[in-house]
Amino acid sequence: MKIVPHKTIAADDRLGKGMDLALTTLVFLGLGYLLDRWLGTRPVFMILLFLLAFAAQMIRIWYDYDARMKVLEAERVEVRRRMP
Repeated sequence: MKIVPHKTIAADDRLGKGMDLALTTLVFLGLGYLLDRWLGTRPVFMILLFLLAFAAQMIRIWYDYDARMKVLEAERVEVRRRMP
């Protein structure tokens, strides 16, 4: 019987990052809603926490992307250096 190797899913999987973006944003949106209900302010904290969470996630995605591109660029330079 032949065993077929399974593909492992990397930690930087796009689906995982998308779920992280959505869930983090929803959690902060919910916290803002609860704060607004508790303090009697309508959508102030909900909007502020939503924008804060979304901006923080976009910044994190940018830094992850930038780090990955630096690694790929270093690999490309190394391959070119080895060429005759």
